[in-house]
Amino acid sequence: MNEIDATCIIGDNVELGIGNKLLPYTVIYGPTKIGDNNIIGPHAVIGTPGQDTRNPRYDSSQGLIEIGDNNIIREFAAIQKPCYQDLTKIGNNVHLMQSVHVPHDAILQDDVIITPMCVLAGITKLLKGANIGMGSTIHQHSVVGQYSLISMGAAVTKNIKPFSIYIPNKKLKVNYYAIKKFGFENFTGEIEDYIMEDKHPNSSIIIDIIEEYQQLHINSKRGQYQ
Repeated sequence: MNEIDATCIIGDNVELGIGNKLLPYTVIYGPTKIGDNNIIGPHAVIGTPGQDTRNPRYDSSQGLIEIGDNNIIREFAAIQKPCYQDLTKIGNNVHLMQSVHVPHDAILQDDVIITPMCVLAGITKLLKGANIGMGSTIHQHSVVGQYSLISMGAAVTKNIKPFSIYIPNKKLKVNYYAIKKFGFENFTGEIEDYIMEDKHPNSSIIIDIIEEYQQLHINSKRGQYQ
């Protein structure tokens, strides 16, 4: 069963799992697939067309949005349909706080946190455990690495390494908070060497994380903060 306030507007071709709470005045257009145990709204809007300046009136009728399980999508958040790729996707255990803008073709992996008033541009990728500080803006095609942190109010125009803290006009720092939170304490030295000296790690678990990010970084054709 789902708990859906009477003021919500649910369009055609919207699939809901179970245990979801849709709070007052939430609007969801299809095609959208939503998993289980999500809290959405009030006044969240999911499934409007992406805001694309090249083709602002593009046909978004088949643009799919997928949202996983156990997410919190707070008031006035907006999640928009893909424009250039197949999907706008939000994973599991993602927390989108008040007035967050998720654009066309964005991919948000599991455990991402985006704090209030943040704006992502199109085709951005936020990898597992990334944390975006209040009022930040992220350039289109950017890749935010796993378990990284962006300081509040930052304008992000390049890609951000996994396990790092990005503060504008400063060298990257190590995100020790995420290392502890997600259980990577045994790899702290390797992570420090990767962030501070760009040394390749030895442990397979860290190698896999970095290689996933690195491939997306290359594909994005964007620069990278150091």
